[in-house]
Amino acid sequence: MSDYHLREFAWGLANSKHPFLWIVRPDVVMGESAVLPEEFFEEVKDRGFITSWCPQDRVLSHGSVGVFLTHCGWNSTLESISGGLPVICWPFFAEQQTNCRFACSRWGIGVEVNPNVYRDDVAALVKEMMEGENGKKMKKKALEWREKAHVATDVGGSSYNNFDRFIEEVRSISVSRRA
Repeated sequence: MSDYHLREFAWGLANSKHPFLWIVRPDVVMGESAVLPEEFFEEVKDRGFITSWCPQDRVLSHGSVGVFLTHCGWNSTLESISGGLPVICWPFFAEQQTNCRFACSRWGIGVEVNPNVYRDDVAALVKEMMEGENGKKMKKKALEWREKAHVATDVGGSSYNNFDRFIEEVRSISVSRRA
C-alpha cells in the first residue's frame, strides 16, 4: 500500500471511534516506511493497538473481535470464516478479488472498501459493520458459515472425509510403487 493508503486507513480507524488492533508490516507499505503522525497516536491512545505481527487465527477467534479488515487472501478468508467474523475487504491481486466477491456477493459476510481508500469511507464501513443493521446481518451470516465450516471439518464431515480419502489414495500409490 502507499503512504496515502496507510494514512487514510489510519484516520478511518481513528474516526470510527471503535477500539482496534491493527497489524502494519513495514514491508507492505511503499515509500520510506510505515510511519504515522503523532496526532494519530494521540487520537487512538486508549483504543488502538498497532503492531507488526500477531497470531491471526487466535485473534480472529477471540470473542472481542467484531470485524476483520482484510486483503482477502485465502488463509485470511478461511480464518475469518472459522472465527465467525464479517469482513471489510480491500483486495490487491491474485485470488483476493475472487475471495472478496464471494464474501460480499455470495456468502453475505463482507463489504468492499473503495480501492482508492478514503478515511470517511473506512470510518463509515467500520461503524456499519460494528453497529449497523447490515453489519448485524453479516455477523449472523458469518456465524452460520463458521458452523458450516465446523460441521465440514468435524469427524464424518465432508472435508474430513475428503481428506481421509486423499490420505488413503496417497498410501495406496505409495504401496503400489514399492511393489
